[in-house]
Amino acid sequence: MASIVETLEVDAPVESAYALWADVTRWPEFLHHVERVERVDAETFHWFISAPGANEHFTAELTEVVPNKRIAWKTIGGIEHAGVVDFHYLEEGRSQITFQVDYEPQGFVEKLGALLNLDKVLANYDLGQFKTAVETIA
Repeated sequence: MASIVETLEVDAPVESAYALWADVTRWPEFLHHVERVERVDAETFHWFISAPGANEHFTAELTEVVPNKRIAWKTIGGIEHAGVVDFHYLEEGRSQITFQVDYEPQGFVEKLGALLNLDKVLANYDLGQFKTAVETIA
C-alpha cells in the first residue's frame, strides 16, 4: 500500500476551500489526471482518470463529510484507494488543507511511480492547481 500525505496553505477562507473540493464535478479543474467525475447519488460518484500508462475508472463513496472540516472517501469498485482532505482555519481568509490518500499501486508504471515518489510530485502539482483555483475564486 502506498500513501501520500501533503499539506498546503491557501489564501482563502475554509468555506471556499471546502466548497471547491466538495464539488466533485470541478475536480478536473485542478486534478490533472481526472478527466471527469459523475455523481451517482449524494454519497457515490464515478471517476474517470487518465494517467501515464493507465486509463481507469472506478466508483467511490463518501465515508465522512463534516462541512468545512473534512471530506473522506473510499473506492467500492475498480482501483483500490481511500482518501481524506481536512480543512483548518488559520486566520481570516487563510486556511490549511491536508490531503491524504492511500492506494494500492497497480501495474508496473504505478509501482515505479510510487517507488520513485512520482505520485507525490503529481499530488503536489495538483494541490498547487487547487491552491490557484481556490485563491482565484476567494
